[in-house]
Amino acid sequence: MGKGGRMSIQPVTSNAEEKNESVVRRVPHQKPPFTIADIKKAIPPHCFNRSLIRSSSYLVFDIAVCFFLYYIATNYISPLPAPLSYVAWTAYVYVQGCFMFAIWVVAHECGHHGFSDYHLLNDTLGFILHSLLLVPYFSWKISHRRHHANTNSLDRDENHVPRFKNTIRSYYHHFNNPVGRVFIIAFTLTLGWPLYLIVNIAGRSYDRFASHFDPYSPIYSERERAQIMLSDIGFVAACYGLYRIAAVKGFAWVFLVYGAPLHVVNGFLVMITLLHHTHLSLPHYDSSEWDWLRGALATVDRDYGILNKVFHHIADTHVLHHLISSIPHYHAQEATEAIKPVLGEYYHYDGTPFYKAMWREAKECLYVEEEDEGDIKTKGVYWYKNKL
Repeated sequence: MGKGGRMSIQPVTSNAEEKNESVVRRVPHQKPPFTIADIKKAIPPHCFNRSLIRSSSYLVFDIAVCFFLYYIATNYISPLPAPLSYVAWTAYVYVQGCFMFAIWVVAHECGHHGFSDYHLLNDTLGFILHSLLLVPYFSWKISHRRHHANTNSLDRDENHVPRFKNTIRSYYHHFNNPVGRVFIIAFTLTLGWPLYLIVNIAGRSYDRFASHFDPYSPIYSERERAQIMLSDIGFVAACYGLYRIAAVKGFAWVFLVYGAPLHVVNGFLVMITLLHHTHLSLPHYDSSEWDWLRGALATVDRDYGILNKVFHHIADTHVLHHLISSIPHYHAQEATEAIKPVLGEYYHYDGTPFYKAMWREAKECLYVEEEDEGDIKTKGVYWYKNKL
């Protein structure tokens, strides 16, 4: 290991090997030679402006597409004969889920007050949208804010906190193979999000039971309890509305039209978040080394192809998002390009297709530990490993 925490580059014999080496080359873990003020100065001033009209136009478009897809599905797919109807319903579920996730991203932006300059409007809209997607808005907003405040801190980060080798259960060895990884990935993408909300799975460790639905959960302070209760009311109201619709249309109809696409939403949410913070090149820090800027820099931009645009660039501008989360998505690409010269080696991008990256990270990133860098031990700095 050389200066800056980057892995030494060995001679390579093919373009494929060179590409792989560039993917796993570690970003620096030392304190950067720039500050957050330097980063903000590099961004054109208009990128910080939030337009209610422009933000609303994206939301209206996403909702219009979802209603269009719903109209097509309920009027033209059902009469199709099998197996053509199965193919059409599968396509509907995936595409509808993608645009529902776009709405999720807008609600997420409301939580960061990047939708408009009006905080009450942001919270009201975010509350409605996230409740309709079965997300307890304020509960998530509070824990997500703490994730941004403590990114990559092994002691205080709120989600996707990596394990240590000695905390891996013995039975996990049976899943450290291709079949086991398929099961783990499927479990993570289907149940990861609801279990995170219900029992805080993959979240920060607390000394007692933690849940996003519990106003008395250790995740929240006493002054935040009313917001958690309001979030629960929104969630229950949405569930009751779905129940009333199911009583008329049938539960199978509700699942096909709404429930199955919602699983796509949840799957992309977990995958995108996990891949932003799980990479061989990224460090984690304990309390002896962590500081906010280094933690925020230890994330990676990913490429989702055409879905980058559908998802309002939540995936390919995530480094910027952790540095300045209030910049609206329609300025994020320009702002990202502006900060790259300032970040230099501290900026990391991985263009590996997300489905390949998910498999690779599930295989290579099992736990974190400190390691020696020649004669220097990286005390307080932890890297992903996979040797069980």
